[in-house]
Amino acid sequence: MSGSDTSPGRIEQTFARARDDGRLAFIAYLTAGYPEPDATPALVEALIAGGVDALELGIPFSDPLADGPTIQRSTFQALQGGMTAARCLELVRELRNKGVVIPIILMTYYNPILAYGQDRFIQDAAAAGMDGLIGIDLPPEEAEELAAQCRANSVDLIPLLAPTSTDERIGLAVRQASGFVYCVSVAGVTGARKALPSELWGLLQRVRRQTELPLAVGFGISRREHVEALQGQADAAIVGSAIIDVIEESPRAEREAKVKEYVEVLTGRRKARN
Repeated sequence: MSGSDTSPGRIEQTFARARDDGRLAFIAYLTAGYPEPDATPALVEALIAGGVDALELGIPFSDPLADGPTIQRSTFQALQGGMTAARCLELVRELRNKGVVIPIILMTYYNPILAYGQDRFIQDAAAAGMDGLIGIDLPPEEAEELAAQCRANSVDLIPLLAPTSTDERIGLAVRQASGFVYCVSVAGVTGARKALPSELWGLLQRVRRQTELPLAVGFGISRREHVEALQGQADAAIVGSAIIDVIEESPRAEREAKVKEYVEVLTGRRKARN
C-alpha cells in the first residue's frame, strides 16, 4: 500500500510474486452472499485451492448498472438472502479469521458506502481486513475525499478505466490510485465473452503511459486463451461472471469442486476438457 504505511501491502506483494514467477496474477470475483448467505467462505477456499491470487468481493446493490445478467441475478439473490454492506464486512473478518491471507478487494457502487457513512465504512472495512476498494460508479472528479480516507487507512483505491476513458480522465484516476488499475476490456457491462475486444490493447497502452501501477483486465474474460493473450500486455486477469456462471450451473454438492476445476483451467494448472 502506498498510503501512510510505507511497507508493501498484500496487493503489492501479490503482484511482485506473480511478476517474479513470470506470470499474470489471477483475480476472482464473487458476489458476497451468493448463492446463500453462508456459501461464500467455502467458495473462497475453492478459488484459493484453484490458484487464485486475490479476491474481489462484490457488495450487492439494487441497481447494478455496470453489470450484465449473470451478476445482476447473483446480486438480486444475495440481497434476497439478506446480504448488506455491514454483513459483507463481517464476512471479510470471518475470512481473515479462517486464515485467508490473499488480498481482499471490495467492489461496490457508491450508494452502499454513502448509506453506511464513507469514513466509517473505510475504517471498519480496513479493520475487518480489506486491502483494496473499487468504487464502480464514483468518478475520479468526485473521489478525492474517498481517496484521502483510503490513504489514511492503508487501503488501495483501485480505479476503473474503459476504452472510452480520455487521457485526461486516465491521468486523474491514476494519480488517486494505488494497488493496481482495473482496465475494463469493453465499453459495456460485465459478462463472459468469446474474444477480447480489439480496443483493449489501445487502452492498456494509454494507461501504461501514465502509470507504473500494475494493470489488471476484467469484463469478459472466461477462457484460458483470454488469459494467455494478456501475457506481456497486462499484469493480471480478473474473472467474475464466468465464475458466477459455474456456481449457478453446478449442483449444490459439486459447486466448490467445479469452481476449483474451472479456476485451475484458467490459471493453466489443468487442461480444459474437450
